[in-house]
Order: sequence, then structure tokens, then C-alpha cells
Amino acid sequence: MKQLNSTVQHRFKSIKTIIGPGILVAATGVGAGDLATGALAGSNLGLAIAWAVLLGAFFKYVLSEGLARWQLASGKSLLLGVMIHLGRPVQWFFFGYLIIWTFLVAAALMSACGAAAHALLPFFQKADTGKIVFGIASSVLGLSLVRVGGYRLFEKVMSVCIGVMFITVCLAAWKLKPVMSDLLSGMFIPSIPDLSQQGIGWTVALIGGVGGTVTLLCYGYWIREEGRTQIEELNTCRIDLGVGYLMTAGFGIAMIVIGSRIQVEGRGAGLIIQLADQLKEPLGQTGRWAFLLGAFGAVFSSLLGVWQSVPCLFVELIRIMRNENTEPSDSNQNLDPTRSVWYGRVGLMITVLPMIGLLVGFSRVQKVYAVTGALFVPMMAIALLVLNNNEEWLGKENRNRIFSNTALVAILGFFIYVGCLTAKKVLGG
Repeated sequence: MKQLNSTVQHRFKSIKTIIGPGILVAATGVGAGDLATGALAGSNLGLAIAWAVLLGAFFKYVLSEGLARWQLASGKSLLLGVMIHLGRPVQWFFFGYLIIWTFLVAAALMSACGAAAHALLPFFQKADTGKIVFGIASSVLGLSLVRVGGYRLFEKVMSVCIGVMFITVCLAAWKLKPVMSDLLSGMFIPSIPDLSQQGIGWTVALIGGVGGTVTLLCYGYWIREEGRTQIEELNTCRIDLGVGYLMTAGFGIAMIVIGSRIQVEGRGAGLIIQLADQLKEPLGQTGRWAFLLGAFGAVFSSLLGVWQSVPCLFVELIRIMRNENTEPSDSNQNLDPTRSVWYGRVGLMITVLPMIGLLVGFSRVQKVYAVTGALFVPMMAIALLVLNNNEEWLGKENRNRIFSNTALVAILGFFIYVGCLTAKKVLGG
């Protein structure tokens, strides 16, 4: 019996090792964006917009696979590759973009965590007060877990959070009994029901927000933590990314289903409470509490992922801009970004400064950060088209094939098309 238990535990650890970084990608990318944006988009546009979630998950898979292939084949992170080969103007541009994005995403995550925690523990009479107090508490707790427990504690907490959120939210969507023909049509027949600025905006927010944006770069740090450094481990990365983005797509579609079946008005910090209260009738009190628990698991796991990984991006970028050695080697073992003094400083800034965003409306913060994050997707596509097609940098056997290049060009084409539609609407054409 003991031998059987040992075998089961060993296999579980082996599976966890394979899909671990992909789960972290899903847990970080699925959160405030998918919860709020999915529900609000579903309420405004219905099930017809479900295709945007699948497309967004596919886009992120292509980008993440390209990132992993670059890092495993070249030995450099994608960020380092871009900064070295594309020059200093790109460094300064991305540094400015990263500052703006970090403030927006941190404010949105604090706001979402505060709203979800207040829904679970309604100690305050006003929802906005609860959002602010619990948002601050969630930010401080996230920083504490990251700094005290390191990567392994972070990984364990994230695994629990994503398990809770995926099961509870998907179960809630299933219990609402969506019309399957409408759902399948919405998943596989692309359309935007409302071609006004609102319809285009929610579509871009779904595609850009689902599965993360800038945090895609952090996948490179997580596979390095798992000891993946050789190109032979690329298939392992493809498996764990596939699992992660399937979970991401499932969660996003579940939130669209939930939003389409109940009225979501986007009333600030009360949005999550409103969702839970309207789910009480079809799901009962137990279902209501399960949804609230899943909602908090979703947004807190996303916050925790950002608090752990985004400072790593700043540390590496600062080292690059200061012309410090950033390439791993046997003689250069002190490159772990979490050991840098800048890691602590950036983590503290992320924890404190975006608290100003708690004073802004929940729905507005969510949409602004999702659309801003969507701008990163075409930028990463361009970088992968440049870097991963260069045989000198990557090797002939590891460069992009026709499928990868076609998918990356499609990503660019989609965002150019949406940008033209947006400009036309703004100009009144």
C-alpha cells in the first residue's frame, strides 16, 4: 500500500512538474481581466462573442511557444533578445510602456481582489469602502507571500487558487444551462454583434486580456525555475502551455456564459456581489458562495502572479539598460532576479503606488488595463517574427516554420484591422 501511494505521489509530482509553468501562466493570466471583462462582454454582447476567447487563447499559445523556443534554443530570455538585437530606442520605449502597464494592471488587480474579498466578507456597509480596504490588504498579503515563501510557496498557492476558480466558475456556468447551439455558434462563427465603439472595445479587451499580456514574458523565468534549459524540452513546454491555455479558454467562456444569462451593469466594486446575488436563484446559496470563492481565487492568483513575476522583468530590463551581464553561465550564477535589490524595490512600488487606482471605478479600470495590455500582443508578435526567423541567432532547425509565421502574421493582421475599425468609428466614418 505504501509503495502504491509512493508511486501515485511520484506520478503526481511528475505531472505537476510538466504542466506547472503552464498552470502558472493560466493562473496569472486568468483573473481580473477574464472575470470582469468576460462577464461584462457577455452581458453586453452575449454568447456570440465567445470566439474572441478562443482566438485570444490561441494567440497567447503561439506567442508563448515562440518565447519558449527562443529561450531554449538561444539560452537568452526573449526580453534580452529583443533589447540586444533591436537597440536602445526599443529599450526605452518598452521601459516606459512597462511602467504604465504595471500601474494599470496592479490597480485593476487590487480593485478586483478588494471587490471579491468584500463580497465574501461584507464587513463594510459601502462596497467601495470594502474594495479599498480589502484591496490594500490583498496587495500586502501578495507581497508577503512572494517575499517570504519564494517560488515554491508561490507555486503551491497558485495551484490551489486556480483549482478552486476553474472548478467553481465552470460549474456555475454549466448550472445556468446555456443554449448549446448558441454557444457553439458563438465559439466557432466569428462576429461582433455591436460594431459600435463599445462592441469593438470589448472584443479587443477579450482577445488581448485573456491569458495574460506582458506576463507572458514571465513564462521564461518559470521554466528556468523548473530546470528547463535545453531545446529538447520544448515539447514539454508545448504540453504545459496547451493545458494552461485550454483552462484559460474554458474559464473565459464560462464567464461569458454567466454574463449572458444575468444582467451585469458594471456598478463599480459591487459588480462581483451583483454577479453572485443573481446566481443565488439558479444555483442556491451554496452556489453563490462557491462562485464568490472561485472569483477571489481567480483574481488573487492573478495578483500573486504579477507581484512575483513583473519585478523580474524590471530587474532584467534595468540590468540590460545598465549594460550588465545578463546571460546565464557557469561563471555567472548570481543572475536570479529575485535576489536583486531592485526586485524588492519594484515589488514594494507595485504594492503601494497603484493603490491610487482603488479610487477609480472598477469597470473602467478593468477595461482600460485590458485594452492597454492588448497593445502588447502585436508588439510581441513583431519581436518573434524578427528573432525567430533569424537562422544565425536561433539555428535553422529551431526557426519559425510556416504555421508559426502564418499565425504571427494573423495576430498582427487582426490588430491592424481592429485598429482601422476603431479609427473609423472615432473619426465618424
